[in-house]
Amino acid sequence: MITESVYASGVIKGENQYQVYSTVNGLVDKVLVSEGDLVKKGTPVIQLVSSIARMNAENAGITATYSSVSSNAERLNELENNISFARLKLENDASLLERQKNLWAQKIGTRIAFEQRELEYRNSLNAYETAKLRHAETLKQLRFQEQQSRKNLQIVQTSANDYIIKSEGDGQVYDILKKAGEMVTPQTAVAIIGDADRFLIELQIDEYDIAKVKTGQKIMVNMDSYRGKTFEAKVTRIIPYMNERSKSFTIEAVFVKAPPTLYANLTCEANIVISQKDKALTIPRDYLLDGDYVLLQKDKKQKVSTGLMDYKRVEILGGLKGNENLIKPQ
Repeated sequence: MITESVYASGVIKGENQYQVYSTVNGLVDKVLVSEGDLVKKGTPVIQLVSSIARMNAENAGITATYSSVSSNAERLNELENNISFARLKLENDASLLERQKNLWAQKIGTRIAFEQRELEYRNSLNAYETAKLRHAETLKQLRFQEQQSRKNLQIVQTSANDYIIKSEGDGQVYDILKKAGEMVTPQTAVAIIGDADRFLIELQIDEYDIAKVKTGQKIMVNMDSYRGKTFEAKVTRIIPYMNERSKSFTIEAVFVKAPPTLYANLTCEANIVISQKDKALTIPRDYLLDGDYVLLQKDKKQKVSTGLMDYKRVEILGGLKGNENLIKPQ
């Protein structure tokens, strides 16, 4: 049997493996987990120095409390008392105006006295309307300030929470990349987290070979940590994007039967099985000359046509009968 395969190299990765980043710049205050710890989504991983953020949050909390409607009850009560006083004065001036009006109808009093009463009534009416308007505008302003200060408090609290870097999902802490006192930026990872017991294989495929690779194909995997052993896997995903620097594609695979112990970032080599034949005439690959010639006795070169080949053997489709004695090229 001969098998044609594509060579690939790569690493073992935890399923759902990801790097944890901070959203703000800062200094590491405390590392809250250790390598190997199991974490849930939202578990605090690293605490950054947050003195200023904490004080801003406290200050925003004080402002929110001071700006609340309930905290300005005395001010509103005073305005409501002004409305009550203005209403009483308006009612009194309205009564005096009606009385003066009746007297004037009976030709009692002077026109000046009547007009004076009418002016006082209008002034009281304006004062009453102004008192109500001032109360309504103040209440509206206080409610706006209360909502604004609460929203500002939420923003500041969110900013303060940014100084606690948390896990994005369930998993195991593979590595902590920062120590207390070190600087953190949004561009540098602070930890690596992935599944505790589920792993995948990430392989790099040369641009020349990627067209031959399909999902579901069998892979034979070798690892330095399990020397002399080969493990079967299968292609599960082909990422349709070429790395311009390495001119390679990334594919993912899973073990059919995984080794008993795995760790993230173990290196591996693999052969992806493209095709195979149970019965075929094959020769050692290093017996092939210039791609399509073999060397017979008396240094005679024989042209052959080839088929499948792997890293050890090559299939001969024509040019040899199978009983010739080949000579290995020097």
